[in-house]
Order: sequence, then C-alpha cells, then structure tokens
Amino acid sequence: MRFVDVIGKKRDGKTLTKEEINFWIDGIVDKSIPDYQTSALLMAVTLNGMNMEETTYLTDAMVRSGNVNDLSAIYGKKVDKHSAGAVGDKTSIVISPIVAACGGKVAKMSGRGLGHTGGTLDKLESIAGFNVSLTESEFINQVNNINIALVGQTGSLVYADKVMYALRDVTGTVQSLPLIAASVMSKKIAGGADAIVLDVKFGEGAFMKDFDSAKALAETMIAIGENLDKDVTAMITNMNQPLGDTVGNALEVYEAVRTLQNSGPKDLREISLVASAHMLYHGGQAESYKQGLEMATEALESGKAFSVFKTWIEAQGGNLEFLNSLGSFIDAKHRLNVYADTDGYVKEIKALEVGLISSELGAGRQTVEDKIDFKAGIILNKKTGDKVLRGELLGTLQSSSPIDPENEAAFKACFVFSDTEVGASKLIEDVL
Repeated sequence: MRFVDVIGKKRDGKTLTKEEINFWIDGIVDKSIPDYQTSALLMAVTLNGMNMEETTYLTDAMVRSGNVNDLSAIYGKKVDKHSAGAVGDKTSIVISPIVAACGGKVAKMSGRGLGHTGGTLDKLESIAGFNVSLTESEFINQVNNINIALVGQTGSLVYADKVMYALRDVTGTVQSLPLIAASVMSKKIAGGADAIVLDVKFGEGAFMKDFDSAKALAETMIAIGENLDKDVTAMITNMNQPLGDTVGNALEVYEAVRTLQNSGPKDLREISLVASAHMLYHGGQAESYKQGLEMATEALESGKAFSVFKTWIEAQGGNLEFLNSLGSFIDAKHRLNVYADTDGYVKEIKALEVGLISSELGAGRQTVEDKIDFKAGIILNKKTGDKVLRGELLGTLQSSSPIDPENEAAFKACFVFSDTEVGASKLIEDVL
C-alpha cells in the first residue's frame, strides 16, 4: 500500500477503509509516514470530511497508538467528564467530589492549560503540596479507598494524537469535526473510562461557534462511543461569557470551594449538578437522571461533597491550611479595578478575549515550559443580563507582576453593551 494513494483517495472525496486508516496511524507511530504526508491527509479530511464509519476507525486506531489504561482493578464503573476548554471552567473540581460523595468512581486524568484555556492540573497545583503524579497503584488504590483521584495524563497515551494535534495547529486543520471528535474520544477511551459525559461548548470562545455545529460534534462523539461500546452523554452549553465569576488558577479553586460550600455562582452550580447527575446515572449509582440530580444536590447542600473534597486534597498531599484563609490564598501583589465608561446592559462578555487577558497577566502559558502565576487572573463583577452604570466596577485584574495598562482597555472591550434590557444567557442549551 502506498500512502500517496490514500491521500489521493481522500482528496477525491472517497471513503477510506479500516486498513487504510490503520496504515496511516501505524505509519505515524513508527515514523514511516512523514509529517508532510500526514499534513496532506489532514487537509483532505478537513475539506472532504469523514463518514461515521471512518471516524470510528480513526478513533480506534488512535486509541491503540499508545498505552491504554487498564482500570479494571478499580471496583465499579468508571465515569469521566470532558469539557471542551471553556474560559473559567473549574467544573472538574466541583463535580468530582460531588460524584465521589454519592459513591461514583472518579478516576480522572487531566491536562495542563495552554493559551487561553486553563488546565485542571494547574488549578489544583495552586494548592501547596498537591501531587498530580501518582503511580498507577497509588491512583487505583486511592479511587478504591475514597472514590476519587485526579492525575496528569501520561505521555504514552494516544501518541498519534500528539503528532496530529501539533500538525493541525500549523496547517489550518484544527476545525475539522471528525478530527476534533477522534482526538477527544481517543483520549477519553484510552484513559480507561467506561462512560463519558461531554460538555460541548459553542459561542465566541469555543471551537464551535454556533449551536448547530456543537450539536453535530456532540452527535459524532456519541456515535463513536456507541460504536466502541462506551456510554456517552453530551451537554451542549453556551460559552458567550466565562463560566462563573473568576478566571485564573487559585481564583478558580477559590470559586470551586465556595460552590462546594453552597455560596458559589449560579451558573457553576447549575452545570456542575447537571453533569454530576448524568455521571451518577451512567455510573449506576442512580436509576435515572432525575434521581442522580437529587443525589448530587443533596451531596452538595449537606456538605458531604465538601468533606470529600478535603479528604481528596489531603490524600494527594495538598495542604488544607488554605481553607482557613481563602482571602490570602487569592491575594495577589498587584490588583487593578476596572470601571465602566458607559451605562447599559451586558449583552455579551467575550470569553476568548477574557481568557487571553488572564493568560497575559500570568495565569496561562504560551509554551509548555512557561511558568504559571497561580494568583494571576480576573474577577468578574458583572455577567450577561446585568445592568451597568457608568463608574461601576466591571471586574478586577490581578497578578504577581505589575499590570500593563493596556490590559485595562482590553478588558473593557470584552464587554458588549445594549441600550435595552437583555435576558441572562441560557447556559445548557440541550442534552443528548
């Protein structure tokens, strides 16, 4: 088989066979297929698409391109949740202890942030001592003992995705639906999950800019799951503003703690409870989504989830002292309050731009080698639908380093105002 013929076949809009797709991924792994040929096929896929059969074959081949986690030693069904990189998305820190408090097995592997997206690992590492590098046996034992553990993804999972992702980023092929779906699902399946709850975002700050595109992606990932014997549920959520009231690392841990203490923002509470309910249903702890929601709500409101959170953080070496002084935990050396220049109603908050500003303040990284400023980030004082008067506080920028005045103007520009009253954005548009 010649790979140039495979490229030509997809260029002409034809369907690739399982053998041809396996040949491609095997060639990436053993380096017999050069990057320029993979780039050519990525572009052909982007232009001509893949049917559901091809996308499933691709996902399966990518899963097998690296190690596959064997979590069979963990008692019960393992359910994972994946969010498509929302700005301000700290839901894993809230959801995981809620589900664990209800008996669900949360064996989660997460990544680090890059660019405008925040990584769960970075957020948790803002807690002094928190260890994200458990051994396999430590990881399994911890989940069996306290129902929850969260570690960094190993470099040996889904090797082909690492190669393809890097090439997609520089060849204009990031937006391809089958490539996005295969990338997400291969990592979740290789991670050892039995069932997966997806949070598929749409809006200005998301990969998918509108609801229909997000729904198409969700349907594709659900179909992949079904074809590979995994239970998958997808929430389709609006990302036309950051989630919650904070963007940053320590700030988002602070907000997650507040939510677990029943004093967090409404949008974070809502999405966390809905996702938890679906995870409990898929994990077998609840007989229905409704029962799962009741269980999750009780675990949150009773304080059980917060108790599990503390047990979890301590089990992974985290110093719980920060809970006694949350103000100090998020207190940055430099703070800049940003005030409104006009009256109006908040129509939209540009999530992508907010994320980029937060990264510029030190909360994110441009390369994997960059150091994170854990206390850097943004506190939002206004959300969509809010009435704003000239001179009112829009938000606060904070950093361990002096803040560039240009960031103030950029943050103001994130707010889109209307002269007439605007309803608050609907957070969860659909569940599939």
